[in-house]
Parts: sequence; structure tokens; C-alpha cells
Amino acid sequence: MKRRVLSTRDTLPGGGLARLTSRADTDVVSWAGTGKPEPAELAALAERTGGVSAILALGNDRVDAGLLDAAGPELRVVSLASMGFDGVDRRAAAERGVVVTHTPGVLAETTADLTFGLILAARRRLGAARDSLHAGVWELFRMDDHLGLDVHGATLGLVGYGQIGRAVARRATGFGMRVLHHDPFGPAADGPSTPVELPRLLAESDIVSLHVPLTDSTRHLIGPAELRAMKPTATLINTSRGGVVDEAALLRALDDGTIHSAGLDVYEREPRGADVADLTGRPGLFALPHIGSATEATRAAMVDLAVDNVLDVLGGRPARTPLPGTMAVPA
Repeated sequence: MKRRVLSTRDTLPGGGLARLTSRADTDVVSWAGTGKPEPAELAALAERTGGVSAILALGNDRVDAGLLDAAGPELRVVSLASMGFDGVDRRAAAERGVVVTHTPGVLAETTADLTFGLILAARRRLGAARDSLHAGVWELFRMDDHLGLDVHGATLGLVGYGQIGRAVARRATGFGMRVLHHDPFGPAADGPSTPVELPRLLAESDIVSLHVPLTDSTRHLIGPAELRAMKPTATLINTSRGGVVDEAALLRALDDGTIHSAGLDVYEREPRGADVADLTGRPGLFALPHIGSATEATRAAMVDLAVDNVLDVLGGRPARTPLPGTMAVPA
């Protein structure tokens, strides 16, 4: 009997999805709509196909209890092509004996590259300088035009010191930076960084970069009080999850000069579509559309690992990269 796999997209980078569809023992049912699928739409598709054994999803897809139930009693694994996992109802999955996996490791270096791109762009206000050039208003060289702040020699504070945080710390050494870190999920001593408590990190850092998952304990980890605790010359960088920052408070802090600048790749509402007015027109804000892992090789590797997790669990083997603290094999 063939196993059915529900993919929340009909095309994915690399050859992972083709590897899955080419198997004689597997049928892949893909959602082919436009935009982001809602759980109810995916649930209807799963029910029409008579249930599925696995769900292959992206990090910003929502997998709720209703979708898990619609997938049917044969569901064994929800495999995310993402390091983040906040879109999945993990408790509901555990109650149903369903393994949830993600893709750590393969995207850390690429996301660290993008993090440093945001540090440079926000701190040096490269977006505003680019916009000035594109608008055709660069008519005279002035010593006081487009002045930013230095990155080399600055103090970098990393909130979260997992794979990505440590990769960013390694890059910082090439800029001669002093590096501090605070990890709310436990100590991590290796790497070129000094562990400190969050209040000290906020007070001493010129750049604060966020590298924590979105959980109940990290939602709005950076809010009005934390922004006020930062230097007025500080830069906030977020490549983790948008909900880690109180976005409205951050925009106010940029407008009133509480902090100097921010570089964002993630937002509380994603995708944004045409709703981007709050992300434009602020010289201190450099914003990107969630592209931290967006290189051809990395996105392909993420899909490959997600497919490997599907095949391992359906083949009766432990998942390669289950979420920390969750099952590696179905209950």
C-alpha cells in the first residue's frame, strides 16, 4: 500500500521533492494554490485524498490540531523545511503520537551571512543612501551626508547562542568586535563570546542580534523596556522570528531616537504583501522579506533534510532532526 505525503507547496528548491515523488511506494499530494495555505485548506485536501502519512511543510505554515486530525490516523510525521517551528501545534502533535522535525545545521552559516549583511546595512544606513542615489538627488559630495556608525570594534550582543548565534560570533572576530551573548535556554560556553545576563547585554552592546526560537517565553522578548535599556546609538537585528520583538514598540523607538537603527528579516505578520508602509521611509530601518536562508544550496539542503526526515520516520527509523525535547519515532 502506497504512503501518501501532503506537501504544502507543489514546487520546492533542489531535488528533494522530486526524490520523494519518484518513489514507487509513495504518493505525493501537493497544495497547488496561490499564496499561503490556511490549515483548513490543507485539511480539506488531506481529507479528499483519504488521509496522509506525512506532512511536508514550510516554517511559516500553520499546522494545527484540525489539520492533524484531518490527516487521519496514519499520520506519523510533520516535517518542516525550516529551523523555526512556531507554526506547529507541538502539543497536539505529541498527543496524537506524531513526530515533528525541522532542519537545523544546514542553514546556520547562510543565515549568519545575512545577519552580518543586515548589521552593515542598518548601522551604516545603506538603504537610505541607496534610495538617495536612485532618486537622483546626489548632486554634491558632502562630508556630513549619509553618516552611519562603525561596525568594526563595536560590541555585539547575541541573544541566543545556538548554531546561528555562534556562526555570527565567528564572523564578528574578523571585524575586531567584542562579543557578548545571553542564551535564555541554557549556557553555551564554546565560541568567541562572553556569557552575560540580558540586562548587561542590552546596556553594553552597540548591536543586539536575536537568534532565539519563538516560544511562549521569547514572544516580545524585546519590548519597550528592553529598547529603552539599549544605547541610543544601538542597532537591533532580527533574523529569528518576528514575534520575538514587539514590532510596534520598535518602530516607535526608531522614530523617537530611543535606538539608532534596526535590520529586520522577519516580522510579526508574514508575508506582508502590500502592507509595508510601516517598513518604508524610515532611514534607520533596513528591511528584507525573510530571506535569511535564501541561497540555492541552502534552501535545497533544507528540503533534502526535510524529505530525509519523512523517509526515515515512514521507514520505521528515528527522525534525523526531531525538535528538541520531542519524539524521534512515532508513539
